[in-house]
Amino acid sequence: MKPAAVFGTVLVSVMLQATLARYTVGGGWVFDLVLVGVVFAGLEWGPVAGILAGTIGGLLQDTLAGEIVGIGGLAKTITGFTAGIIGTQFVLARPQARVLVAAGATVVHRVIILGLHALIDQHWPGIAWGAMLAETGVNTACALALFAAASAAPGIMNRQRLSRRSSLSRRQW
Repeated sequence: MKPAAVFGTVLVSVMLQATLARYTVGGGWVFDLVLVGVVFAGLEWGPVAGILAGTIGGLLQDTLAGEIVGIGGLAKTITGFTAGIIGTQFVLARPQARVLVAAGATVVHRVIILGLHALIDQHWPGIAWGAMLAETGVNTACALALFAAASAAPGIMNRQRLSRRSSLSRRQW
């Protein structure tokens, strides 16, 4: 696990979530970029990174959103740990396979949030299936873009390094 990378992933996802949440039209588009970052950390660096990212990201998001502090942190911690376990037990090399984990994590995360709110309020709030489907779709699209970029990044860096080496070797002094 790389703690600096986990912290960086969480901070970038929290900043993007806070910035982009302002521009949603009447709350019609629901997305959770912090959850996408937590799932990314869990799949990329294992269950401990998923726990760390989920705890920090969830508590920061709860604090910034004005929600009950701890509900999002607990839900994201469980989701990040589960994504990390799935990532260590199965070979998920392609971005498309990792996106399925992100889609499932979005549904599981929302059910945990609803369950915790039901325990606190002492009644089941019901599931808004349309909102859950929209959130799953947007989170899945964002996760696909993130996982595709992360899988392409090493190849791009390697090509740039080889390009620099070859241009240096061609120079004549």
